[in-house]
Amino acid sequence: MDMIEAPRLVLLPLRVEHADEMAVVLADPALHAFIGGAPATAQELRSRYERLVAGPVGWRNWVIQLREDGALVGYVQATIDRRTAELAWVVGTPWQGRGLAGEATKALVGWIAGQEIDTIVAHIHPDHAASAAVAASVGLRPTDRWQDGEVRWEAPV
Repeated sequence: MDMIEAPRLVLLPLRVEHADEMAVVLADPALHAFIGGAPATAQELRSRYERLVAGPVGWRNWVIQLREDGALVGYVQATIDRRTAELAWVVGTPWQGRGLAGEATKALVGWIAGQEIDTIVAHIHPDHAASAAVAASVGLRPTDRWQDGEVRWEAPV
């Protein structure tokens, strides 16, 4: 899987070794306000990352690394099914409000444009204004379709 570069960020293919640092990045319970669940421990993330790294070819995951100091600050993912890529992104609470999720997602969409993908989608809770702003910034638009209490956003590639 490719490393993806952006002006302030590098998207690194997920590795099991990222679990310890990502457990700290994702430790704020507020990150789960819209998606449910609770923060995972480093061991739980390590187990999850082992499955993700060994998982299906269509499940692509990257950690977001800041160029300035090498810190990991979140992740992006693309689940590819036929010619559709479903995107997701999370940036840790201390790094929110800096446009990092938008920059990372834009870089991911740029990578997707080089693949055999026709449509990108994301499912966003209707009250999650920050994620809606990220989706809009990469050209996604809300549809009238819902899944598990979230609005389906989509765009052609």
